[in-house]
Amino acid sequence: MSDEDRKRWDAVYRQYNQKAFPDADPFLLEYTPPADKPGEDRALDLAGGLGQNGLWLATQGYVVDVMDISRMALVRGRSEMVHRNLRTINFLQNDLDDIDLKQNKYHIVCVFRYLKRDLFPQIRACVKPGGRILYETFNTEYRRIVPNFNPEFLLNPGELAGYFADWKILHHAESGHISRLAAIKPQG
Repeated sequence: MSDEDRKRWDAVYRQYNQKAFPDADPFLLEYTPPADKPGEDRALDLAGGLGQNGLWLATQGYVVDVMDISRMALVRGRSEMVHRNLRTINFLQNDLDDIDLKQNKYHIVCVFRYLKRDLFPQIRACVKPGGRILYETFNTEYRRIVPNFNPEFLLNPGELAGYFADWKILHHAESGHISRLAAIKPQG
């Protein structure tokens, strides 16, 4: 695990300790069905930070893995889980530079405000056939707002949909500086 990355993200999330816990992302709420088999169907909140999306997925019946590099974020998320009396969430500290996602494990995978292009093959593979990906992150238009933002972490126009072109696209939009995609993995 990159100690430098962990320390940087711990410092970011330390600022959240005094703030109200954030709500789940509205895009997730719009495109995620309740679990078919509550307590069995699995979901992944990748680069989940505080885990607000993972907590909401747990209320929908999913067993959730929230993965993030920041221990500070995960501790806050775990505390919120206890406060809400939820039990089906695993908060996992992982450096996503060294992650190995298991194939066909998750019914739902959500990724918000994170981009690591070489992870797309693993993300695609970890979704079960018939499962969903919900992905939302910044695109190149974000440089109009933050000119010095590293372009390595910004999607190009059409890029996100291209990674899932062979899936059933439920929603794809590039509005302003945000790209969004909801898609279902083919059954066979």
